[in-house]
Amino acid sequence: PHNRLVISALRKAGVQWSEHTGRQRPRLGLLSGKTFVLTGTLANMTRDDAKAGIQALGGKVSGSISKKTDFLVVGEEPGSKLAEAQKLGITQLDEQAFKHLLKQ
Repeated sequence: PHNRLVISALRKAGVQWSEHTGRQRPRLGLLSGKTFVLTGTLANMTRDDAKAGIQALGGKVSGSISKKTDFLVVGEEPGSKLAEAQKLGITQLDEQAFKHLLKQ
């Protein structure tokens, strides 16, 4: 009730905004529904850049390997995530293959 009163007062004061349902539409893209994990150091991009590239195409980035992981991006000096991904049969991408995927 309090929020409705505030909104009403704002509208009476002339404040306008576009209406929406409050739910964001899921972004659809080449990587929609895919989960990535990063391990090791990427030579030509930062982790933040890699994460942004994945998310821009609708993918998710996780910090740990699980059965739900679709791809492991492997940089130089990968950690224990590589062994775990190999055990689970998760597809591994080196930096070059990862960059190629982002450009598709």
